[in-house]
Amino acid sequence: MEPMSVDSSGCGGLDAQIEQLLQCRPLAEQEVKALCEKAKEILMEESNVQPVKSPVTICGDIHGQFHDFVELFRIGGKCPDTNYLFMGDYVDRGYYSVETVSVRHPHRITILRGNHESRQITQVYGFYDECLRKYGNANVWKIFTDLFDYFPLTALVESEIFCLHGGLSPSIENLDSVRSLDRVQEVPHEGPMCDLLWSDPDDRCGWGISPRGAGYTFGQDISEQFNHTNNLKLVARAHQLVMEGYNWAHEQKVVTIFSAPNYCYRCGNMASILEVDDCNAHTFIQ
Repeated sequence: MEPMSVDSSGCGGLDAQIEQLLQCRPLAEQEVKALCEKAKEILMEESNVQPVKSPVTICGDIHGQFHDFVELFRIGGKCPDTNYLFMGDYVDRGYYSVETVSVRHPHRITILRGNHESRQITQVYGFYDECLRKYGNANVWKIFTDLFDYFPLTALVESEIFCLHGGLSPSIENLDSVRSLDRVQEVPHEGPMCDLLWSDPDDRCGWGISPRGAGYTFGQDISEQFNHTNNLKLVARAHQLVMEGYNWAHEQKVVTIFSAPNYCYRCGNMASILEVDDCNAHTFIQ
C-alpha cells in the first residue's frame, strides 16, 4: 500500500498493484524491483531535511501491521486528498511488512528512515525472514534494504516542526549539520546519523547513555536549546511505544507518535496520528 511514491507502468498499473496488496497477495519480484527503482529516482532528489507544507498528517511507527495501516488511511483520509508524513519503521514485527512499503503519490507522501530500515535490524526482527517466506530467496529483501539507504533522515513542516524517527544528537546543533550528512549508507553503529534514528527524550537533563545500545537520551535542556537555535516550535518523533498513541515530553517541546495499534498484536496500545492544519495548529487522532 503506500508510504512511498512512484509511477510505474502508469497510475492504472499502480492502482492494480495496490488492489492486489489489499488482498494480501504479494507482488512479483520483478514488479517490486521496478517500483523500488522508480522510488529511488524520487528519493535521490529529496533532502536530508525534507521540507513539507501543511496541512499534513504525521504518523509514527507502522511495523508492517498492514491492515492497521489501511485503517489509518480510512481514519486520516485517503491519499491524494490528504498529505502524509511517515517517520520510519515500516517493516518488521507485523505480518505484512513488504506490502507497507509501496508507491503511488510522490507529492502527497513523505517517508523518513527509521532504525528498522537497515540491513542488520531487518535480519533480526522479521523482514528478512518474511521475504524468504514469500519469495523463496533474499532478492526482495536486498532490493528494499538498498532502497532504504535513500530515505530522507528528517523533515521540516513549515519551518516549525522538526520530524524524525529517533531524536537529537550531541554531534548536531543545527539543521545545516543534518543537511551535510551522507545518508546513502547502512545505518552506522554510532555518530549523528545513528543518533537521529535511535535517540530518545528523557526526564533527566543533558545527554545520557541509551539503554538501547545506540543513540543517546536527551533532556529538556537539550531539546529547548535545539528548538531555540533552529527557530522550531516542536520536535515530533516516533521510535517508542506509548500506550495512548502519543506522549508529550519536555513541556510540549517534544512529542512521540506511535501509529501501530496493539503493537506486535499483543501490547494493547492505542495508535495515534497528528494532523497539522493550514495554520500549523495540531490535533491528535487516536
